[in-house]
Amino acid sequence: MIYYLFEFLEKSQDLAGAGLLKYISVRSAASFILALSIGLIFGKRIINKLRSLQIGESVRDLGLHGQVEKAGTPTMGGIIIIISTLVPVLLFTKLFNIYIVILVTTTLWMGCIGFLDDYIKVFKKNKEGLKGRFKVMGQIGLGLIVGAMLYFNEEVTVREKITDNIENVSKTTFGEPTKDMITTVPFFKHNQLDYSEILTFISDDLKSYGWLIFIPMVILIITAVSNGANLTDGIDGLAAGTSTIVVVTLGVFAWVSGNIIYSDYLDVMYIPNSGEIVVFISAFAGALIGFLWYNSYPAQVFMGDTGSLTIGGIIAVIAISIRKELLIPILAGVFLMENLSVILQVGYFKYTKKKSGVGKRIFLMAPLHHHFQKKGFHESKIVTRFLIVSILLAVITVVTLKIR
Repeated sequence: MIYYLFEFLEKSQDLAGAGLLKYISVRSAASFILALSIGLIFGKRIINKLRSLQIGESVRDLGLHGQVEKAGTPTMGGIIIIISTLVPVLLFTKLFNIYIVILVTTTLWMGCIGFLDDYIKVFKKNKEGLKGRFKVMGQIGLGLIVGAMLYFNEEVTVREKITDNIENVSKTTFGEPTKDMITTVPFFKHNQLDYSEILTFISDDLKSYGWLIFIPMVILIITAVSNGANLTDGIDGLAAGTSTIVVVTLGVFAWVSGNIIYSDYLDVMYIPNSGEIVVFISAFAGALIGFLWYNSYPAQVFMGDTGSLTIGGIIAVIAISIRKELLIPILAGVFLMENLSVILQVGYFKYTKKKSGVGKRIFLMAPLHHHFQKKGFHESKIVTRFLIVSILLAVITVVTLKIR
């Protein structure tokens, strides 16, 4: 809103310096500061309100150190993240930019699913919360919406490099915006994959049906990443901390992808209009850090599914929007490890029980962070080491773009 106001004032020349907000860097900085301020200032008030409403965490005794003391800690703190993100976004972004529309839709959609899950747990006293099939249906619904908007909307384009040799001198330019649904593939020399080309090995006539590959891929990524973030939210500060690292890294990619000069210099895919995602990411990162202020050990508030499902959904959609979704297994490696630890634990238990009648376990407890708790590590040490791993994975993710 403020962006459009300053744009009007710049055109009417009623305010000196009104054109300052046209710069993504300025709006990103303002979004980060405002989101962080909202989280820090109003976060405490929201926590007190949650406590007064007796919206406390119900903890099952799993034999983990310090677990019983967490009972009654306010949950649904993801509301802090959502509010702190959306207020700066509404003020400083171009609201009609297709990527902002998609990200705001994702935030509200996943926030509602998570809120409903937490509501059932807290007020209906049902520890299972929203049934798994309804969560999955919600994730699939979002995947259908996001996938369709990205695939069919005419504003979602890329501009590919064109290299001409004129008098033995190579000159690189960018072509006109095209609707090709290409994505970045790490480790390969020609590191691009066109979803529309996948079906052409059957018939060239099937190129127009590329959405049959793209949309299911979007659904899979959103479901996997949101569930991964949900599983990671098990000890104080882990989900918020690792998510901040992932989001900031995606912010770097979005900045480069949306800038024609940097994308050319670094040989990264240029995506018109995607620079606006940086403003959203800045607000989101500020919101996560503001929440982490109260969620670090010992936590004064838990994000609940309201926060964790929303965080995972946003990360997935950002990665897909800037054509870096195939880097998610590396960048969000902590989420992947948490997911795999549960899958392996459950699968191995069922397999051994079927074979011998006695179920066996790979880990002392799943998800993975609980395994280390069972081994006697303090949760602060676990979180710190997971954050170090996240930083290492973020660096590797950036480096992969140049390893071909």
